[in-house]
Amino acid sequence: MSKSLHVIVLAAGQGTRMRSSLPKVLQPLGGRPLLTHVVEAAEALEPARIHVVYGHGASQVQSALGYLDVNWVLQEQQLGTGHAVDQAMADVPDDGEVLVLYGDVPLIKSHSLKDLLTAGSDEALALLTLVVDEPGSYGRILRDDDNRVVGIVEAKDATRDQLFINEINTGIMCAPAKQLRSWLAQLNNDNAQGEYYLTDVVALAAQAGTRVVAGQAGSPDEVQGINNKADLAVAERVLQRQHAEALLEAGVTLRDPARFDQRGTVTAGADVSIDVNVVLEGEVILGDGVTIGPNCVLRNCRIGNRTNILPSSVIEHAVIGDNCQVGPFARLRPGTVMEARSKVGNFVETKKSRLGVNSKVGHLAYVGDATVGADVNIGAGVITCNYDGANKHETIVGDGAFVGSNSSLVAPVEIGSHATIGAGSVITKNAPPNTLTVSRNRQSSIDGWSRPRKKLSQ
Repeated sequence: MSKSLHVIVLAAGQGTRMRSSLPKVLQPLGGRPLLTHVVEAAEALEPARIHVVYGHGASQVQSALGYLDVNWVLQEQQLGTGHAVDQAMADVPDDGEVLVLYGDVPLIKSHSLKDLLTAGSDEALALLTLVVDEPGSYGRILRDDDNRVVGIVEAKDATRDQLFINEINTGIMCAPAKQLRSWLAQLNNDNAQGEYYLTDVVALAAQAGTRVVAGQAGSPDEVQGINNKADLAVAERVLQRQHAEALLEAGVTLRDPARFDQRGTVTAGADVSIDVNVVLEGEVILGDGVTIGPNCVLRNCRIGNRTNILPSSVIEHAVIGDNCQVGPFARLRPGTVMEARSKVGNFVETKKSRLGVNSKVGHLAYVGDATVGADVNIGAGVITCNYDGANKHETIVGDGAFVGSNSSLVAPVEIGSHATIGAGSVITKNAPPNTLTVSRNRQSSIDGWSRPRKKLSQ
């Protein structure tokens, strides 16, 4: 794509119909703000620069998305789309080409934009339009008797006959920068909204003899604007359907594509199976033969080949090796590493811990800030007491160790290789390797003892 391309993204609107303190362009779609989807589509065109015109909630938008490689242009007063584009034109050279996008139209595809740019070559003004059954509140495309585009009329300013036109303006357009600058200077706000409409440049271009062409959007979904939470919910399902279709095409088995959410990027190997109500967030990498049971949440994690994630498990910022098993009802918190053939069972929580090859934490345990060697068995109810009220401390469990049920390992502490910890022990000192360590009161039975009896009522 030409290096002279400048993309202007309009993102200054308040979005009052969202009924939210969050600016509209920060509303989440697929786990990311609306604006990031638009910027991503623009980046695929390899433009010379992307300019984002922002206004309402400026500090929030900058704080949340300041990392984006864009030129931020503040529109202090929201005086219409034409005024917004004009704010960014100061940073666009006359020999450039301008593509206008919208921060609340997040499903636009880069291939549709490339087609529009091709149509707009040779100094033409190109519009992305769509023919629909119910044009609603969208602006209508006006054509002359020779079917040439001569203007756009907003729905609020349209005549009764014009409202029957079913070719609508999506708002997306590209134009030569020099001509666009001239047209913007001629805009006025003599309309129902009292705003400077960008759409008015179409009539100005036609009057100036500039060729105006219209390209069709690939689908209605691509150009659907987001104005309220209902629109956002519809767009979310469209995006999730697209994600599901991409995974199915890649060979992933989705038990029910309509009950699956992807909120980031997913890389999947062969023969991966995902059950219903699974949510994948951030960057998730699934190896060959991975199975994920229903109601699981995976966030920024890597799952090795042939690993089985059982139902209702939550895994975040973790690395799991080959042939492992997790769950059901397990929680793997950030910093968890499971090596090959290890197991974390039901109602187990881990955090910032490494579990060695073939080691098992079967059920009802907490392992935090720990390094567990190979072939270790951690019994039911075992906890690593890693926090002293001010600082976290590490627990080390050597290869082949066995920690009996309901034991507490008070960190910092080390359990030697092949050591055995008796059930119910509270371990506060290092346990030597190859020994049995027990820390509990000796059991005793009292003969002749009788249980207290309740007084009989009179």
